[in-house]
Amino acid sequence: MMAPMTARSHAFRSHPAPIRAWWPAVVGALLALFVVAGAPATAAAKGKKAKPKATYHFELSTVEGKDADADKAKLESVLPVLTKELDKAFASHEQLVADLEGAPDPEADPKGYKKYLTKKKITGSFKVNVEVTLYREELEDATSGNGDKRLVVRLELSMFGETIPDRKMGFQGEGSSTIKQDVGKKVRKRDHEFAVQSAIELAVADAMAESLQKLSEPPPAKKKK
Repeated sequence: MMAPMTARSHAFRSHPAPIRAWWPAVVGALLALFVVAGAPATAAAKGKKAKPKATYHFELSTVEGKDADADKAKLESVLPVLTKELDKAFASHEQLVADLEGAPDPEADPKGYKKYLTKKKITGSFKVNVEVTLYREELEDATSGNGDKRLVVRLELSMFGETIPDRKMGFQGEGSSTIKQDVGKKVRKRDHEFAVQSAIELAVADAMAESLQKLSEPPPAKKKK
């Protein structure tokens, strides 16, 4: 490996004057070529604006536990935490409008409500029902091999959206998560709360992403009779 490097070094030193003469010109030409080639792309990038994402309104209607095989007490204890996380997600997501201030009552004035949504550029409004279809808490041996335990929390949920005010099926999104939390010799309250909260946050984010993705897709083409 050293021989080629040495040969290249001697060659460089044997022709100092010519290199000094033509090197600035080559650099200048390359820079000019780079600027000219990059200009159209830059102009195109500036001229092309990203299409704004559609916005929606989600109202949480029900949160229910539908896993018949789950520990009933544990499942019931998770529902208030899930409800709180859903409320938080609906209020903070960039594509959701939480406050419909001044909107007509959708039941008393459905036409006025729809006009309000159009005026506010809100693509759709939905009552959302959420079902926990699977919930498990398990303790398994940690990989440390010294008797420590690991808490495993598995959560699956379904999110259904019903249009307001027409009460038609709008979307369905699925979310799931599995959290594995090393807890030592026994499960402390804060470890349990952290694992449950983490599982809920991930499952809700998963279901939200799928729901919004489905809402962004064009409706299926009607079959010809």
